[in-house]
Amino acid sequence: MADANPTGEFTRDQRYISTRITEDGRDGYPVEPGRYRLVVSRACPWANRAIIVRRLLGLEDVLSMGVTGPTHDARSWTFDLDPDGRDPVLGIERIQDAYFARFPGYEKGITVPAIVDVPTGQVVTNDFAQITIDLSLEWRKYHRSGAPELYPEHLREQIDKINTSVFSDVNNGVYRAGFATGQEAYEKAYHRLFDRLDKLSELLAGQRYLVGDTITEADVRLFTTLVRFDAVYHGHFKCNRTKLSEMPVLWSYARDLFQTPGFGDTIDFVDIKRHYYIVHANINPTGIVPAGPDLTNWLTPHDRDRLGGRPFGDGTPPPPPKPSELVPPGHGAA
Repeated sequence: MADANPTGEFTRDQRYISTRITEDGRDGYPVEPGRYRLVVSRACPWANRAIIVRRLLGLEDVLSMGVTGPTHDARSWTFDLDPDGRDPVLGIERIQDAYFARFPGYEKGITVPAIVDVPTGQVVTNDFAQITIDLSLEWRKYHRSGAPELYPEHLREQIDKINTSVFSDVNNGVYRAGFATGQEAYEKAYHRLFDRLDKLSELLAGQRYLVGDTITEADVRLFTTLVRFDAVYHGHFKCNRTKLSEMPVLWSYARDLFQTPGFGDTIDFVDIKRHYYIVHANINPTGIVPAGPDLTNWLTPHDRDRLGGRPFGDGTPPPPPKPSELVPPGHGAA
């Protein structure tokens, strides 16, 4: 879902399927336990948001999850992690089959995360930004006891404001740098990225989380980019002014979240590196996946609790991941 314009600037195709799954079913898709399947790749930062939010809210038993492999071809993400190469619930080899089931010949991006209506096998939505908001608001009836308020009403304006700048300059900013095809376009994206990271460092120097004193949707969105920074974006996307581990405030903030249940236990560094370094053949034509960096530093003390804050507000941490959803041994930071 991307292209470079004549100036060499990367632009993201944001024409997503805007259908929503809502409590009242106004788009034809009411919230129903067991009816839908969230399809993700652990490699993808946009999908990683949905994995984290689903886990924090305790929706595992009402919204099943299918996991594709870390790489894909020009056609689609594939379910090559499953024993027979097919998703065990949807019975398909490629997520594009669910797109085509609803929109024959679908010409826009075949992306994850996507939510599929299991009875029809049709994709409902791939609007990653709306998906996590709706998991917080529309699926509330099915949240676990103690689920945190990730998008509380009194903080939404602040959350939306910071999400806008983080998306433009950081989440998408690393891609604008990495996929730029002109020097000027690359340097423009590079400076926007690090200018924003510096501003975020200033903000987080005095408070534990981005908005308020608890984890919110804003923290989830920033985290999934930060956790990929040293492993991928610093080298592969030429975002190399400084590593995350060389930015003291953001590094401590990211480790704090990583060590919070529901965050680090969703991260598969092996899949992350395989995706970027193998799929982006125009950037890395050899397909060689770097052996580093050393990831054990993600588990070092962060000292962020000195700033106070209550990670889950009045709620509680999520229980450990279901055995079937554990990141494979050796793929995390431990």
